[in-house]
Amino acid sequence: MPPSTDLSAEFTIAQQRVRLLQQQPQAFPHPVDPMEPVECIETHISWVLLAGDFAYKFKKPLQLDFLDFSTQALRHAACEEELRINRRTAPGLYLGLVGLVDGAAKDASATLRLVSWQDAPPGAEPAVRMRRFAQEALLATALDAHRVSPAQIDQLARHVAQFHAAAAVASGADTWGTAVAVRAPVDDCLAALLAPVTGALPGHGPLLAQVADWCRQQGQALAAAFEARRPAGRVRECHGDLHLANIALIDGEAQLFDALEFNPALRWIDCVADIAFVVMDLAAHGRADLAWRFLNRWLEHAGDYAGLVVLRYYGCYRALVRARVAALRMDPAGGGSGSVQAAQTMEEYLELAGGFAGQRPARWPMARPATLWLAHGFSGAGKSSHALALACQRGMVRVRADVERKRLFGLAPDAVSDGIPGGIYTAEATLRTHQRLAQVAREVLAAGYSVIVDATLLDRDARTLFLALADSAQVPCHILSFEAPLPVLRERVRQRALAGGGASEADVAVLDAQWARAHPLQPHEEAITLHVDTTAPVDWDRLLPP
Repeated sequence: MPPSTDLSAEFTIAQQRVRLLQQQPQAFPHPVDPMEPVECIETHISWVLLAGDFAYKFKKPLQLDFLDFSTQALRHAACEEELRINRRTAPGLYLGLVGLVDGAAKDASATLRLVSWQDAPPGAEPAVRMRRFAQEALLATALDAHRVSPAQIDQLARHVAQFHAAAAVASGADTWGTAVAVRAPVDDCLAALLAPVTGALPGHGPLLAQVADWCRQQGQALAAAFEARRPAGRVRECHGDLHLANIALIDGEAQLFDALEFNPALRWIDCVADIAFVVMDLAAHGRADLAWRFLNRWLEHAGDYAGLVVLRYYGCYRALVRARVAALRMDPAGGGSGSVQAAQTMEEYLELAGGFAGQRPARWPMARPATLWLAHGFSGAGKSSHALALACQRGMVRVRADVERKRLFGLAPDAVSDGIPGGIYTAEATLRTHQRLAQVAREVLAAGYSVIVDATLLDRDARTLFLALADSAQVPCHILSFEAPLPVLRERVRQRALAGGGASEADVAVLDAQWARAHPLQPHEEAITLHVDTTAPVDWDRLLPP
Protein backbone atom coordinates (compact mmCIF):
# COMPACT_ATOMS: atom_id res chain seq x y z
CA MET A 1 0.00 0.00 0.00
CA PRO A 2 1.77 3.17 -1.11
CA PRO A 3 1.46 6.17 1.23
CA SER A 4 0.37 9.62 0.18
CA THR A 5 3.19 11.91 -0.97
CA ASP A 6 3.38 13.89 2.27
CA LEU A 7 3.74 10.69 4.31
CA SER A 8 6.19 8.89 2.03
CA ALA A 9 9.30 9.77 4.05
CA GLU A 10 7.69 8.75 7.36
CA PHE A 11 6.38 5.57 5.76
CA THR A 12 9.86 4.67 4.49
CA ILE A 13 11.46 5.19 7.92
CA ALA A 14 8.70 3.19 9.63
CA GLN A 15 9.11 0.36 7.14
CA GLN A 16 12.89 0.36 7.65
CA ARG A 17 12.45 0.21 11.43
CA VAL A 18 10.14 -2.78 11.13
CA ARG A 19 12.68 -4.55 8.91
CA LEU A 20 15.48 -3.69 11.34
CA LEU A 21 13.43 -4.90 14.30
CA GLN A 22 13.17 -8.27 12.57
CA GLN A 23 16.96 -8.50 12.76
CA GLN A 24 17.26 -7.53 16.44
CA PRO A 25 15.87 -10.31 18.66
CA GLN A 26 17.37 -8.55 21.69
CA ALA A 27 14.96 -5.65 21.15
CA PHE A 28 11.98 -7.69 22.30
CA PRO A 29 10.96 -7.75 26.01
CA HIS A 30 11.05 -11.55 26.09
CA PRO A 31 13.34 -14.33 24.82
CA VAL A 32 13.48 -14.68 21.04
CA ASP A 33 15.53 -17.50 19.56
CA PRO A 34 18.13 -15.82 17.31
CA MET A 35 18.10 -18.93 15.12
CA GLU A 36 14.40 -18.47 14.32
CA PRO A 37 13.76 -15.43 12.12
CA VAL A 38 11.19 -12.88 13.23
CA GLU A 39 8.44 -13.09 10.62
CA CYS A 40 6.55 -10.10 9.23
CA ILE A 41 2.98 -10.35 7.97
CA GLU A 42 2.00 -7.29 5.97
CA THR A 43 -1.56 -6.20 5.39
CA HIS A 44 -2.68 -3.14 3.47
CA ILE A 45 -2.69 -1.06 6.68
CA SER A 46 -0.42 -2.87 9.16
CA TRP A 47 2.81 -4.76 9.80
CA VAL A 48 2.60 -7.70 12.21
CA LEU A 49 5.86 -9.12 13.61
CA LEU A 50 5.83 -12.69 14.92
CA ALA A 51 8.54 -13.09 17.57
CA GLY A 52 8.67 -16.08 19.87
CA ASP A 53 5.34 -16.56 21.62
CA PHE A 54 4.09 -13.06 20.81
CA ALA A 55 2.97 -10.86 17.93
CA TYR A 56 3.32 -7.09 17.55
CA LYS A 57 1.02 -5.12 15.29
CA PHE A 58 2.15 -1.72 13.98
CA LYS A 59 -0.14 0.67 12.13
CA LYS A 60 1.30 1.99 8.88
CA PRO A 61 1.57 5.79 8.61
CA LEU A 62 -1.21 6.16 6.05
CA GLN A 63 -4.07 8.47 5.21
CA LEU A 64 -6.72 6.81 3.06
CA ASP A 65 -10.31 7.63 2.23
CA PHE A 66 -11.49 5.23 4.95
CA LEU A 67 -8.82 5.68 7.68
CA ASP A 68 -6.30 8.14 9.06
CA PHE A 69 -3.08 6.81 10.65
CA SER A 70 -1.08 9.86 9.59
CA THR A 71 0.21 10.83 13.06
CA GLN A 72 1.62 8.98 16.03
CA ALA A 73 -1.30 10.21 18.16
CA LEU A 74 -3.84 8.81 15.71
CA ARG A 75 -2.00 5.48 15.54
CA HIS A 76 -1.89 5.33 19.34
CA ALA A 77 -5.62 5.99 19.56
CA ALA A 78 -6.26 3.27 16.99
CA CYS A 79 -4.14 0.81 19.01
CA GLU A 80 -6.09 1.62 22.17
CA GLU A 81 -9.36 1.12 20.33
CA GLU A 82 -8.13 -2.15 18.87
CA LEU A 83 -7.41 -3.44 22.36
CA ARG A 84 -10.85 -2.44 23.63
CA ILE A 85 -12.97 -3.92 20.88
CA ASN A 86 -11.00 -7.16 20.50
CA ARG A 87 -10.90 -7.93 24.19
CA ARG A 88 -14.67 -8.42 23.85
CA THR A 89 -14.09 -11.69 21.98
CA ALA A 90 -10.41 -12.56 22.48
CA PRO A 91 -9.16 -11.23 25.84
CA GLY A 92 -6.52 -13.94 25.98
CA LEU A 93 -4.97 -12.81 22.70
CA TYR A 94 -4.83 -9.04 23.23
CA LEU A 95 -2.27 -8.35 25.96
CA GLY A 96 -1.61 -4.61 25.87
CA LEU A 97 0.36 -1.84 24.17
CA VAL A 98 4.11 -1.44 23.71
CA GLY A 99 6.23 1.38 22.36
CA LEU A 100 9.06 1.09 19.85
CA VAL A 101 12.00 3.23 21.00
CA ASP A 102 15.22 4.08 19.20
CA GLY A 103 18.20 6.24 19.97
CA ALA A 104 17.66 8.82 17.24
CA ALA A 105 14.23 9.69 15.92
CA LYS A 106 15.37 10.09 12.34
CA ASP A 107 17.97 7.33 12.18
CA ALA A 108 16.40 4.06 11.07
CA SER A 109 19.62 2.15 11.79
CA ALA A 110 19.67 3.00 15.51
CA THR A 111 19.35 0.20 18.08
CA LEU A 112 15.69 -0.49 18.76
CA ARG A 113 13.83 -1.77 21.79
CA LEU A 114 10.23 -2.49 22.69
CA VAL A 115 8.99 -1.37 26.10
CA SER A 116 5.61 -1.33 27.80
CA TRP A 117 3.59 1.71 26.82
CA GLN A 118 3.66 3.02 30.39
CA ASP A 119 7.47 3.17 30.18
CA ALA A 120 7.64 4.52 26.63
CA PRO A 121 9.01 8.05 26.14
CA PRO A 122 7.13 10.67 24.10
CA GLY A 123 7.33 9.95 20.39
CA ALA A 124 7.57 6.16 20.75
CA GLU A 125 5.75 4.25 18.03
CA PRO A 126 2.78 2.30 19.49
CA ALA A 127 2.07 -1.33 18.73
CA VAL A 128 -0.49 -3.85 19.96
CA ARG A 129 1.04 -6.82 21.77
CA MET A 130 -0.75 -10.10 21.17
CA ARG A 131 -0.33 -13.73 22.07
CA ARG A 132 0.88 -15.52 18.98
CA PHE A 133 -0.92 -18.46 17.39
CA ALA A 134 0.03 -20.60 14.41
CA GLN A 135 -1.08 -19.30 11.02
CA GLU A 136 -2.55 -22.75 10.40
CA ALA A 137 -5.11 -21.85 13.07
CA LEU A 138 -6.72 -19.21 10.85
CA LEU A 139 -10.15 -20.43 9.81
CA ALA A 140 -9.43 -19.55 6.17
CA THR A 141 -6.29 -21.71 6.20
CA ALA A 142 -7.91 -24.56 8.10
CA LEU A 143 -10.89 -24.54 5.76
CA ASP A 144 -8.73 -24.78 2.65
CA ALA A 145 -6.87 -27.68 4.29
CA HIS A 146 -10.20 -29.45 5.00
CA ARG A 147 -9.65 -29.23 8.76
CA VAL A 148 -12.91 -27.56 9.76
CA SER A 149 -15.76 -29.69 11.10
CA PRO A 150 -19.49 -28.91 11.08
CA ALA A 151 -19.34 -28.85 14.89
CA GLN A 152 -16.77 -26.03 14.73
CA ILE A 153 -19.07 -24.05 12.44
CA ASP A 154 -21.87 -24.59 14.97
CA GLN A 155 -19.61 -23.30 17.76
CA LEU A 156 -18.62 -20.30 15.63
CA ALA A 157 -22.29 -19.44 15.03
CA ARG A 158 -23.02 -19.65 18.76
CA HIS A 159 -19.92 -17.54 19.56
CA VAL A 160 -20.93 -14.81 17.09
CA ALA A 161 -24.55 -14.80 18.28
CA GLN A 162 -23.47 -14.48 21.92
CA PHE A 163 -21.06 -11.69 20.99
CA HIS A 164 -23.83 -9.81 19.19
CA ALA A 165 -26.24 -10.31 22.09
CA ALA A 166 -23.75 -8.69 24.47
CA ALA A 167 -22.66 -5.89 22.12
CA ALA A 168 -23.63 -2.27 22.72
CA VAL A 169 -26.85 -1.25 20.96
CA ALA A 170 -27.08 1.90 18.84
CA SER A 171 -29.25 4.50 20.52
CA GLY A 172 -32.01 6.51 18.89
CA ALA A 173 -29.70 9.53 18.73
CA ASP A 174 -27.08 7.65 16.69
CA THR A 175 -26.99 7.74 12.91
CA TRP A 176 -25.51 4.25 12.69
CA GLY A 177 -27.63 1.87 10.62
CA THR A 178 -29.76 4.48 8.88
CA ALA A 179 -30.47 3.83 5.22
CA VAL A 180 -28.02 6.59 4.29
CA ALA A 181 -25.32 5.11 6.56
CA VAL A 182 -25.88 1.63 5.12
CA ARG A 183 -25.59 2.75 1.50
CA ALA A 184 -22.56 5.02 1.94
CA PRO A 185 -19.83 2.33 2.29
CA VAL A 186 -21.36 0.33 -0.55
CA ASP A 187 -21.17 3.36 -2.83
CA ASP A 188 -17.59 3.96 -1.65
CA CYS A 189 -16.60 0.39 -2.55
CA LEU A 190 -18.16 0.60 -5.98
CA ALA A 191 -16.45 3.91 -6.70
CA ALA A 192 -13.09 2.64 -5.47
CA LEU A 193 -13.32 -0.48 -7.68
CA LEU A 194 -13.99 1.40 -10.90
CA ALA A 195 -10.35 2.28 -11.70
CA PRO A 196 -8.73 -1.08 -10.74
CA VAL A 197 -11.41 -3.08 -12.55
CA THR A 198 -11.06 -0.89 -15.65
CA GLY A 199 -7.29 -1.25 -15.53
CA ALA A 200 -6.81 -4.89 -14.56
CA LEU A 201 -10.14 -6.54 -15.46
CA PRO A 202 -11.62 -4.52 -18.34
CA GLY A 203 -13.86 -7.42 -19.30
CA HIS A 204 -15.56 -7.17 -15.91
CA GLY A 205 -16.54 -3.53 -16.29
CA PRO A 206 -20.09 -4.44 -17.38
CA LEU A 207 -20.46 -6.78 -14.38
CA LEU A 208 -19.36 -4.03 -12.01
CA ALA A 209 -21.90 -1.69 -13.60
CA GLN A 210 -24.65 -4.31 -13.21
CA VAL A 211 -23.76 -4.87 -9.57
CA ALA A 212 -23.73 -1.11 -8.99
CA ASP A 213 -27.20 -0.77 -10.53
CA TRP A 214 -28.51 -3.64 -8.39
CA CYS A 215 -27.02 -2.12 -5.23
CA ARG A 216 -28.64 1.23 -5.97
CA GLN A 217 -32.02 -0.36 -6.64
CA GLN A 218 -31.85 -2.57 -3.55
CA GLY A 219 -30.53 0.25 -1.40
CA GLN A 220 -33.66 2.23 -2.21
CA ALA A 221 -36.06 -0.72 -2.00
CA LEU A 222 -34.72 -1.78 1.40
CA ALA A 223 -34.55 1.70 2.92
CA ALA A 224 -37.56 1.10 5.15
CA ALA A 225 -36.17 -2.26 6.25
CA PHE A 226 -32.82 -0.69 7.17
CA GLU A 227 -34.56 1.99 9.21
CA ALA A 228 -36.78 -0.54 11.00
CA ARG A 229 -33.77 -2.59 12.08
CA ARG A 230 -32.41 0.22 14.27
CA PRO A 231 -35.32 0.60 16.75
CA ALA A 232 -35.53 -3.21 16.83
CA GLY A 233 -32.06 -3.24 18.43
CA ARG A 234 -30.37 -4.97 15.50
CA VAL A 235 -27.75 -2.24 14.94
CA ARG A 236 -24.89 -2.81 17.38
CA GLU A 237 -21.16 -2.36 17.88
CA CYS A 238 -20.20 -5.42 15.87
CA HIS A 239 -16.88 -6.80 14.63
CA GLY A 240 -17.01 -5.08 11.25
CA ASP A 241 -14.46 -7.20 9.38
CA LEU A 242 -15.55 -10.76 10.02
CA HIS A 243 -13.94 -12.62 7.14
CA LEU A 244 -12.35 -16.02 7.68
CA ALA A 245 -8.79 -14.73 8.14
CA ASN A 246 -10.01 -12.79 11.19
CA ILE A 247 -11.26 -15.94 12.91
CA ALA A 248 -8.83 -18.37 14.56
CA LEU A 249 -9.30 -21.88 15.87
CA ILE A 250 -7.79 -21.66 19.37
CA ASP A 251 -7.79 -25.00 21.18
CA GLY A 252 -10.18 -26.23 18.52
CA GLU A 253 -12.76 -23.47 18.99
CA ALA A 254 -13.38 -20.46 16.77
CA GLN A 255 -12.41 -17.09 18.22
CA LEU A 256 -12.96 -13.68 16.64
CA PHE A 257 -10.07 -11.23 16.47
CA ASP A 258 -8.86 -8.18 14.51
CA ALA A 259 -12.15 -6.30 14.74
CA LEU A 260 -12.32 -3.10 12.71
CA GLU A 261 -10.96 -0.31 14.90
CA PHE A 262 -10.21 2.56 12.53
CA ASN A 263 -13.72 3.63 11.51
CA PRO A 264 -16.67 3.26 13.92
CA ALA A 265 -19.16 3.72 11.06
CA LEU A 266 -17.94 0.39 9.65
CA ARG A 267 -18.31 -1.33 13.04
CA TRP A 268 -21.64 0.08 14.30
CA ILE A 269 -23.71 -1.93 11.87
CA ASP A 270 -26.59 -4.34 11.50
CA CYS A 271 -25.71 -7.74 12.97
CA VAL A 272 -26.74 -9.28 9.63
CA ALA A 273 -24.07 -7.14 7.93
CA ASP A 274 -21.57 -8.76 10.30
CA ILE A 275 -22.60 -12.37 9.72
CA ALA A 276 -22.93 -11.75 5.97
CA PHE A 277 -19.12 -11.54 5.88
CA VAL A 278 -18.84 -15.10 7.25
CA VAL A 279 -21.54 -16.39 4.91
CA MET A 280 -19.95 -14.71 1.89
CA ASP A 281 -16.40 -15.85 2.68
CA LEU A 282 -17.38 -19.46 3.34
CA ALA A 283 -19.01 -19.44 -0.09
CA ALA A 284 -15.90 -17.80 -1.56
CA HIS A 285 -13.84 -20.70 -0.22
CA GLY A 286 -16.12 -23.16 -1.99
CA ARG A 287 -18.07 -24.23 1.10
CA ALA A 288 -21.60 -23.02 0.49
CA ASP A 289 -22.81 -25.92 2.63
CA LEU A 290 -20.98 -24.53 5.64
CA ALA A 291 -22.18 -21.02 4.79
CA TRP A 292 -25.76 -22.24 5.09
CA ARG A 293 -24.95 -24.23 8.20
CA PHE A 294 -23.44 -21.16 9.86
CA LEU A 295 -26.43 -19.03 8.83
CA ASN A 296 -28.96 -21.55 10.13
CA ARG A 297 -27.16 -22.03 13.42
CA TRP A 298 -26.74 -18.28 13.95
CA LEU A 299 -30.44 -17.77 13.26
CA GLU A 300 -31.31 -20.42 15.83
CA HIS A 301 -29.39 -18.53 18.52
CA ALA A 302 -30.25 -14.97 17.42
CA GLY A 303 -33.84 -15.55 16.29
CA ASP A 304 -33.39 -12.77 13.73
CA TYR A 305 -35.19 -14.38 10.79
CA ALA A 306 -36.60 -10.96 9.85
CA GLY A 307 -33.04 -9.95 8.99
CA LEU A 308 -32.94 -12.32 6.02
CA VAL A 309 -34.53 -9.62 3.88
CA VAL A 310 -31.25 -7.65 3.93
CA LEU A 311 -28.82 -10.60 3.76
CA ARG A 312 -28.25 -10.62 0.00
CA TYR A 313 -27.52 -6.89 -0.03
CA TYR A 314 -24.97 -7.23 2.74
CA GLY A 315 -23.50 -10.38 1.18
CA CYS A 316 -22.92 -8.47 -2.06
CA TYR A 317 -21.35 -5.59 -0.12
CA ARG A 318 -18.99 -7.94 1.75
CA ALA A 319 -17.79 -9.46 -1.51
CA LEU A 320 -17.16 -5.94 -2.82
CA VAL A 321 -15.15 -5.15 0.33
CA ARG A 322 -12.82 -8.10 -0.28
CA ALA A 323 -12.50 -7.15 -3.95
CA ARG A 324 -11.53 -3.64 -2.86
CA VAL A 325 -8.93 -4.98 -0.39
CA ALA A 326 -7.44 -7.07 -3.20
CA ALA A 327 -7.30 -3.98 -5.40
CA LEU A 328 -5.35 -2.14 -2.69
CA ARG A 329 -2.66 -4.82 -2.90
CA MET A 330 -2.11 -4.27 -6.60
CA ASP A 331 1.00 -2.45 -7.81
CA PRO A 332 -0.17 0.76 -9.55
CA ALA A 333 2.69 0.30 -12.03
CA GLY A 334 1.30 -3.11 -12.96
CA GLY A 335 3.07 -6.43 -13.27
CA GLY A 336 4.56 -8.66 -10.62
CA SER A 337 3.21 -11.92 -9.25
CA GLY A 338 1.64 -10.11 -6.31
CA SER A 339 -0.40 -7.88 -8.57
CA VAL A 340 -1.47 -10.82 -10.72
CA GLN A 341 -2.66 -12.74 -7.67
CA ALA A 342 -4.42 -9.64 -6.31
CA ALA A 343 -6.20 -9.16 -9.63
CA GLN A 344 -7.34 -12.80 -9.58
CA THR A 345 -8.66 -12.40 -6.05
CA MET A 346 -10.44 -9.18 -7.02
CA GLU A 347 -12.04 -11.01 -9.95
CA GLU A 348 -13.22 -13.89 -7.76
CA TYR A 349 -14.88 -11.61 -5.24
CA LEU A 350 -16.41 -9.44 -7.94
CA GLU A 351 -17.92 -12.57 -9.48
CA LEU A 352 -19.25 -13.54 -6.06
CA ALA A 353 -20.76 -10.07 -5.61
CA GLY A 354 -22.47 -10.64 -8.95
CA GLY A 355 -23.84 -13.92 -7.60
CA PHE A 356 -25.45 -12.22 -4.62
CA ALA A 357 -26.83 -9.58 -6.97
CA GLY A 358 -28.29 -12.24 -9.24
CA GLN A 359 -25.94 -11.37 -12.11
CA ARG A 360 -23.91 -14.59 -11.90
CA PRO A 361 -24.62 -18.15 -10.76
CA ALA A 362 -24.42 -17.93 -6.95
CA ARG A 363 -21.80 -19.96 -5.11
CA TRP A 364 -24.18 -20.17 -2.18
CA PRO A 365 -27.19 -21.96 -3.74
CA MET A 366 -30.67 -20.68 -3.13
CA ALA A 367 -33.62 -22.89 -3.94
CA ARG A 368 -35.82 -21.17 -6.50
CA PRO A 369 -38.68 -20.60 -6.45
CA ALA A 370 -39.08 -20.15 -2.71
CA THR A 371 -40.78 -23.23 -1.31
CA LEU A 372 -42.31 -24.29 2.01
CA TRP A 373 -41.12 -27.69 3.22
CA LEU A 374 -42.69 -29.44 6.21
CA ALA A 375 -40.47 -31.92 8.10
CA HIS A 376 -43.09 -34.24 9.60
CA GLY A 377 -42.57 -37.21 11.89
CA PHE A 378 -42.34 -38.59 15.42
CA SER A 379 -39.65 -37.67 17.91
CA GLY A 380 -36.52 -39.66 17.13
CA ALA A 381 -37.34 -39.95 13.42
CA GLY A 382 -34.31 -37.83 12.44
CA LYS A 383 -36.20 -34.75 11.28
CA SER A 384 -33.77 -32.19 12.67
CA SER A 385 -30.52 -33.73 11.46
CA HIS A 386 -31.82 -34.61 8.00
CA ALA A 387 -33.67 -31.30 7.55
CA LEU A 388 -30.48 -29.40 8.42
CA ALA A 389 -28.46 -31.51 6.00
CA LEU A 390 -30.94 -30.75 3.22
CA ALA A 391 -31.01 -27.05 4.10
CA CYS A 392 -27.21 -26.85 3.91
CA GLN A 393 -27.03 -28.81 0.66
CA ARG A 394 -29.79 -26.96 -1.19
CA GLY A 395 -29.56 -23.51 0.37
CA MET A 396 -32.60 -23.20 2.64
CA VAL A 397 -33.51 -21.94 6.08
CA ARG A 398 -34.55 -24.45 8.72
CA VAL A 399 -36.82 -23.27 11.54
CA ARG A 400 -37.06 -25.74 14.39
CA ALA A 401 -39.99 -26.20 16.78
CA ASP A 402 -37.79 -27.31 19.69
CA VAL A 403 -35.78 -24.07 19.42
CA GLU A 404 -38.68 -21.68 18.84
CA ARG A 405 -40.71 -23.24 21.65
CA LYS A 406 -37.89 -22.47 24.08
CA ARG A 407 -37.43 -18.98 22.66
CA LEU A 408 -41.06 -18.22 23.56
CA PHE A 409 -40.11 -18.91 27.19
CA GLY A 410 -36.86 -16.96 27.07
CA LEU A 411 -34.71 -20.09 26.96
CA ALA A 412 -31.61 -20.78 24.88
CA PRO A 413 -31.81 -23.69 22.41
CA ASP A 414 -29.81 -26.04 24.64
CA ALA A 415 -31.32 -24.86 27.96
CA VAL A 416 -33.34 -27.21 30.16
CA SER A 417 -36.95 -26.16 30.78
CA ASP A 418 -37.41 -27.78 34.23
CA GLY A 419 -37.78 -24.42 35.96
CA ILE A 420 -40.75 -23.20 33.89
CA PRO A 421 -44.02 -23.40 35.92
CA GLY A 422 -46.38 -25.76 34.17
CA GLY A 423 -43.73 -26.73 31.63
CA ILE A 424 -43.33 -25.67 28.01
CA TYR A 425 -45.17 -28.58 26.42
CA THR A 426 -48.77 -27.66 27.26
CA ALA A 427 -51.41 -27.50 24.53
CA GLU A 428 -51.33 -23.71 24.72
CA ALA A 429 -47.52 -23.66 24.40
CA THR A 430 -47.73 -25.97 21.39
CA LEU A 431 -50.28 -23.71 19.71
CA ARG A 432 -48.09 -20.67 20.34
CA THR A 433 -45.09 -22.59 18.97
CA HIS A 434 -46.91 -23.41 15.74
CA GLN A 435 -47.97 -19.78 15.39
CA ARG A 436 -44.37 -18.67 15.90
CA LEU A 437 -43.16 -21.18 13.31
CA ALA A 438 -45.74 -19.90 10.83
CA GLN A 439 -44.67 -16.30 11.47
CA VAL A 440 -40.99 -17.15 10.89
CA ALA A 441 -41.78 -19.21 7.80
CA ARG A 442 -43.75 -16.28 6.39
CA GLU A 443 -40.77 -13.93 6.98
CA VAL A 444 -38.33 -16.33 5.34
CA LEU A 445 -40.54 -16.84 2.30
CA ALA A 446 -41.14 -13.09 1.96
CA ALA A 447 -37.36 -12.60 1.92
CA GLY A 448 -37.17 -14.98 -1.06
CA TYR A 449 -35.76 -18.07 0.65
CA SER A 450 -37.07 -21.59 0.93
CA VAL A 451 -37.86 -22.72 4.45
CA ILE A 452 -38.04 -26.11 6.14
CA VAL A 453 -40.35 -26.19 9.17
CA ASP A 454 -38.94 -28.83 11.52
CA ALA A 455 -41.78 -29.97 13.80
CA THR A 456 -43.64 -33.21 14.44
CA LEU A 457 -46.80 -31.83 12.75
CA LEU A 458 -48.66 -34.97 13.75
CA ASP A 459 -51.85 -32.99 14.33
CA ARG A 460 -54.06 -32.34 11.30
CA ASP A 461 -54.86 -28.78 12.40
CA ALA A 462 -51.15 -27.95 12.67
CA ARG A 463 -50.53 -29.13 9.12
CA THR A 464 -53.57 -27.18 7.90
CA LEU A 465 -52.03 -23.99 9.33
CA PHE A 466 -48.94 -24.37 7.15
CA LEU A 467 -50.80 -25.52 4.05
CA ALA A 468 -52.88 -22.35 4.34
CA LEU A 469 -49.66 -20.34 4.74
CA ALA A 470 -48.31 -21.76 1.49
CA ASP A 471 -51.54 -20.82 -0.27
CA SER A 472 -51.50 -17.26 1.05
CA ALA A 473 -47.80 -16.85 0.18
CA GLN A 474 -48.41 -18.45 -3.22
CA VAL A 475 -45.49 -20.85 -2.89
CA PRO A 476 -45.30 -24.62 -3.43
CA CYS A 477 -45.57 -26.80 -0.32
CA HIS A 478 -44.06 -30.26 0.18
CA ILE A 479 -44.13 -32.62 3.14
CA LEU A 480 -41.08 -34.70 4.07
CA SER A 481 -42.33 -37.53 6.26
CA PHE A 482 -39.38 -38.94 8.24
CA GLU A 483 -40.07 -42.50 9.34
CA ALA A 484 -38.66 -45.36 11.39
CA PRO A 485 -40.23 -48.30 13.32
CA LEU A 486 -41.42 -47.53 16.85
CA PRO A 487 -38.70 -49.63 18.59
CA VAL A 488 -36.05 -47.70 16.66
CA LEU A 489 -37.66 -44.40 17.60
CA ARG A 490 -37.77 -45.38 21.27
CA GLU A 491 -34.11 -46.33 21.33
CA ARG A 492 -33.07 -43.12 19.58
CA VAL A 493 -35.05 -41.01 22.04
CA ARG A 494 -33.54 -42.91 24.97
CA GLN A 495 -30.00 -42.37 23.65
CA ARG A 496 -30.65 -38.71 22.95
CA ALA A 497 -31.94 -38.14 26.49
CA LEU A 498 -28.84 -39.84 27.92
CA ALA A 499 -26.54 -37.66 25.81
CA GLY A 500 -28.33 -34.42 26.81
CA GLY A 501 -27.41 -30.94 25.63
CA GLY A 502 -29.80 -30.83 22.68
CA ALA A 503 -32.82 -28.66 21.99
CA SER A 504 -35.32 -31.52 22.14
CA GLU A 505 -36.51 -32.70 25.56
CA ALA A 506 -38.92 -35.36 24.28
CA ASP A 507 -38.59 -38.65 26.17
CA VAL A 508 -40.08 -42.09 25.53
CA ALA A 509 -43.32 -41.14 27.29
CA VAL A 510 -43.73 -38.17 24.96
CA LEU A 511 -43.02 -40.39 21.96
CA ASP A 512 -45.61 -42.98 23.05
CA ALA A 513 -48.20 -40.21 23.51
CA GLN A 514 -47.41 -38.91 20.01
CA TRP A 515 -47.83 -42.40 18.57
CA ALA A 516 -51.26 -42.79 20.23
CA ARG A 517 -52.62 -39.39 19.11
CA ALA A 518 -51.12 -38.87 15.66
CA HIS A 519 -53.44 -38.01 12.78
CA PRO A 520 -52.51 -39.87 9.60
CA LEU A 521 -51.80 -37.86 6.47
CA GLN A 522 -54.90 -37.16 4.40
CA PRO A 523 -55.08 -37.94 0.65
CA HIS A 524 -54.45 -34.30 -0.32
CA GLU A 525 -51.43 -34.29 1.99
CA GLU A 526 -50.12 -37.60 0.67
CA ALA A 527 -50.17 -36.07 -2.80
CA ILE A 528 -47.39 -33.65 -1.77
CA THR A 529 -45.50 -36.01 0.58
CA LEU A 530 -42.14 -37.72 0.18
CA HIS A 531 -41.66 -40.60 2.64
CA VAL A 532 -38.10 -40.78 3.95
CA ASP A 533 -36.85 -43.99 5.60
CA THR A 534 -34.29 -42.89 8.18
CA THR A 535 -33.13 -46.39 9.08
CA ALA A 536 -30.89 -46.17 6.01
CA PRO A 537 -28.59 -43.35 4.83
CA VAL A 538 -30.58 -40.53 3.24
CA ASP A 539 -29.38 -39.52 -0.23
CA TRP A 540 -31.04 -36.21 -1.06
CA ASP A 541 -29.64 -36.15 -4.59
CA ARG A 542 -31.53 -39.40 -5.26
CA LEU A 543 -34.70 -38.49 -3.38
CA LEU A 544 -34.86 -34.89 -4.59
CA PRO A 545 -32.89 -34.53 -7.83
CA PRO A 546 -31.48 -30.97 -8.13
